Amino acid sequence: MSVGDVVHADTVVARAELPGKVIPMNLANQLGIAPDEIKDYLVKKEKDFVQKDDVLAENKPFIKWFKTEIRSPITGRVESISTITGQILLREPPKVVELRAYIDGTIVEVHAEQGVTVESVCSLVQGIFGIGGEVGGDLVMGVTAPSEPLLLDTLTPSMKGKIVVGGAFLSSATLARAKEIGVVGLVVGGIHDKDLRALLGYDLGVAITGSEQVGFTLILTEGFGTIPMAPKTFSLLSAHAGQTASISGATQIRAGVIRPEIIVPQASGSAGARPDPVEREGIQLGDPVRIIRDPLFGKIGTVSGLPPDLRAIPTESEVRVLEVRFPDGTTTVVPRTNIEVIEGA
Repeated sequence: MSVGDVVHADTVVARAELPGKVIPMNLANQLGIAPDEIKDYLVKKEKDFVQKDDVLAENKPFIKWFKTEIRSPITGRVESISTITGQILLREPPKVVELRAYIDGTIVEVHAEQGVTVESVCSLVQGIFGIGGEVGGDLVMGVTAPSEPLLLDTLTPSMKGKIVVGGAFLSSATLARAKEIGVVGLVVGGIHDKDLRALLGYDLGVAITGSEQVGFTLILTEGFGTIPMAPKTFSLLSAHAGQTASISGATQIRAGVIRPEIIVPQASGSAGARPDPVEREGIQLGDPVRIIRDPLFGKIGTVSGLPPDLRAIPTESEVRVLEVRFPDGTTTVVPRTNIEVIEGA
């Protein structure tokens, strides 16, 4: 691949071979000879390729009934032979690992022996938490409103290979149904932690996620519990229903934060129309925000006040705060670091 190449999400942009597993065999013991004698009994030599059940070594008795043949348990290659230990090391074939572009776009930089940087004009939604790796598929709306739960009966066989967008919640039964019909991705506002534990079969730690093998990728846009998806997020995803998206559930909440994401590349017909980047000037009155710390985790409102002075919080620290007004008319004051701005498409 080179700079300027146009790639699709499933285009292979890099390839590597991981060394195969090493299988040791003690030929001297199996033949009943001294280690320094094994070369006299070898049929295969170092670096030779072997098929499973090929003869590696054999003795040559006067009576053929006493003949012993040592056969290869694998298909691979003779890695090394030692006259000190009497062992032969076999190596399985290398495993080919391919790196795909993940999104549709254009290569703007090639990183030698690593990969490439792909640039794309797209719509981007970041979630709060996710599991599962990078997958792609058409976006399908499973609900009509962000407050609706994604129900078991909503999932149909026609959603196989698709990314289904839910609303406020989905149950463990819905998760099982998604796996059964072959959904590649689920995007929903929230989920109960016990259902996630049942899906995985274990409790997740604080390390990075994304390598889980559960049959699909799951992204929570708001958090744990029954939490309606942010209206702007739901509206954006609805506007792209039927289009191909790329999603990743990789999440890391410690140093080097990684957020799960849904990326919908712009249609190829308008690839040349690149919008001018908008530079934000910090938080402003009227901005829609989501609170990302307890006890109001996941609640969405708008900025109604920006006090200029530092204020003391329960931890006795003095921090910058802002006032958030919720849809029911109530307001609260929270540290500015405890919110995230929900930006438009």
